Amino acid sequence: MHQHIPLDCLRTFVTLVNTGSFTKTGEEIGRTQAAVSLQIKRLEALLNAPLIVRGSGPLSLTDQGETLLSYARELLA
Repeated sequence: MHQHIPLDCLRTFVTLVNTGSFTKTGEEIGRTQAAVSLQIKRLEALLNAPLIVRGSGPLSLTDQGETLLSYARELLA
């Protein structure tokens, strides 16, 4: 990954994966659900790739999302 990816967006992404919920993520990081959604959309725009499979059911990641999750956890550790 050659883009500059804001650390706050990566933290939000990892928290979202851990909680499985945009609302719970917002509560955990002190932002609204809408702000969490915007940060994820910003990440997707920066990477030009979908990260989350949208639809009903539990949160799941695309292949690009799985790759980013591994990278983000390593970077934030």
